[in-house]
Amino acid sequence: MVYNWLKNIQKLTYPDVCSLCGAEGHDDLDLCQGCRDDLPFNHPACQQCALPLPDVVPKGAVCGHCQKQRPKFDRCYAPLRYAYPLDHLVSSLKFRSKLAHGRLLSRLLGDFLVQQQCELPDLIIPVPLHASRLRARGFNQALELARPLAKRFDLPIDNQAVIRHRATSPQMGLDQKARRKNIRGAFELKGERLPQHVVIIDDVVTTGNTVNEMATVLRRGGAERVDVWAVARRAGQQ
Repeated sequence: MVYNWLKNIQKLTYPDVCSLCGAEGHDDLDLCQGCRDDLPFNHPACQQCALPLPDVVPKGAVCGHCQKQRPKFDRCYAPLRYAYPLDHLVSSLKFRSKLAHGRLLSRLLGDFLVQQQCELPDLIIPVPLHASRLRARGFNQALELARPLAKRFDLPIDNQAVIRHRATSPQMGLDQKARRKNIRGAFELKGERLPQHVVIIDDVVTTGNTVNEMATVLRRGGAERVDVWAVARRAGQQ
């Protein structure tokens, strides 16, 4: 009761405001209903890697790449496509330290997971940054997404289980072959043996090389099922 009273006072003092247009927020979100409806939702998408697919493809289809070479993770859940205005929210979080956008994006991802009746894991692990990039940025955007999800679904979170022990070049601008080479061997497992079902948290899945490499490491650590929860998936990136 006290919590609800304080929350109501806070809403009166600091009402939700849409992060995109400045209108009144809706449903306890810093996003109005119109802007939420205009988000680039990711459907249809590959049932396994969440790659955006053409509108004519039926629901539940698996993309050609996954049919040819199954990824190391079991399934990727990504409710949005990396396109305007979602790309603005993500880039503002990562490069302008708009941490409130992290809470907003985490909420959108969490709502999607509930809608999909997604099976909850034993542990969630955010994709780590190398120590040098973490110092420069001051925070890990994947961890900012993971914290609200851990609280919402009452899940343990471990941001020390895997480290990025080798600094990698930014994946943007690299072709597929260069991306695979760039990320290969970048992660190292720390600590005890992992539980059976683990989820990787990331902001955007581009080609899937990063989460694929991380899933490989997690399976070596004992995880039998590895899923990916990401806010967005880039189109045409395989």
